[in-house]
Amino acid sequence: MRGHIIKRGKNSYTVVINTGRDPVTNKYKTQWVSIKGTKKDAEKRLSELLHQLDNGTFMSPSKTTLAEYLNKWLLDYAKVNLSPRGYERYESIIRIHLIPGLGSITLTQLRPDHLQSHYTDKLKSGLSALSVRYLHTVLHKALQTAIKRGLIGRNIADGVDVPRAQRNDMQTWDEYDVDRFLEMAKSSPYYELFYLALFTGMRRGELLALRWQDIDFLFAQISVNRTLHRLQGGKYGDGSYVFTQPKTEKSRRTIALSPSSILMIKKYKENRAALFAELGRSLKDSHLVFSNNEGQPLRPNTITRAWTMLATRAGIKVIRLHDARHTHASLLLKQGIHPKIVQERLGHASIQITLDTYSHVAPGMQADAANQFEKLISHSYNYTVNDNESIKKSY
Repeated sequence: MRGHIIKRGKNSYTVVINTGRDPVTNKYKTQWVSIKGTKKDAEKRLSELLHQLDNGTFMSPSKTTLAEYLNKWLLDYAKVNLSPRGYERYESIIRIHLIPGLGSITLTQLRPDHLQSHYTDKLKSGLSALSVRYLHTVLHKALQTAIKRGLIGRNIADGVDVPRAQRNDMQTWDEYDVDRFLEMAKSSPYYELFYLALFTGMRRGELLALRWQDIDFLFAQISVNRTLHRLQGGKYGDGSYVFTQPKTEKSRRTIALSPSSILMIKKYKENRAALFAELGRSLKDSHLVFSNNEGQPLRPNTITRAWTMLATRAGIKVIRLHDARHTHASLLLKQGIHPKIVQERLGHASIQITLDTYSHVAPGMQADAANQFEKLISHSYNYTVNDNESIKKSY
């Protein structure tokens, strides 16, 4: 018999499989795997384990090191379920931060204090609390998969105190900063890109993935339905650029364009069409809006450096390109635009994210709300301040 099931409790079973003969003792080896759930769950797990034995992918929990498991998890789970950029990020974290310090520990012997000490060492070495939290997230997700596969009984990452990350203060521009920046950017080849970043709140990757077919000139709106990522280690034009779907369903959205934005982008398209004609090519709807003269994607880091350089030349405070998104939202909220509209323009998953992210705008909005309320009921009564700064009530 290659495997069988033993009932242990009301909702507990043990799957026992024959993993073959020991080359030293010539005795049959068995692997015991505990399953919490129904008998059907146990039967399903038995079938999975036997399939792994047949195709050579079976891993014995008692002998598998964390390094072996994580490398296999990257191929079996991360590469299948994550975007290319997400997989690259996970692989880097596992290779650089998790395996060197924890990889030699057997999966079943891994304890919370191993992780706690490892995180402390990472903080002492200069890694930020936010980065430590991220590598904890990756490890927690990998161990959760190990539970589903019956390799371990619990996720020991749940027993670790993760360092609290300090958020960077959001930096935004006011309307005068925006005007000065755009005036300086007029001489830049990326003027139109930066204009749309400030006037739409789109992310850098969304702007760089934009095609002409995504712009509706009749109704003056942009459809955001993909984003661009550049993978590390690749050279220009060799497949290192990938286009993926937006991270969430809300990120797939339609953004209305201002009159100046649609006029600007129309003029830009005319100039691009003329340039392509000079090069012996025609501009197609499937072409990228922002590309080099060969129609290839622009390098994201090049765009970011150009943004920083222009802000410096304009004599205004230097903020990140991503902060153009925050600037767009903050200026809308200060003008009294409803947060729901701001949420839809930015593609936030919920309005709560919008409210939490831009709570710094709230003080001014609170004062405006108080003043508007007073105007509404001023016909009933009001308060006045006399020369001695005391308040009188009049009806």
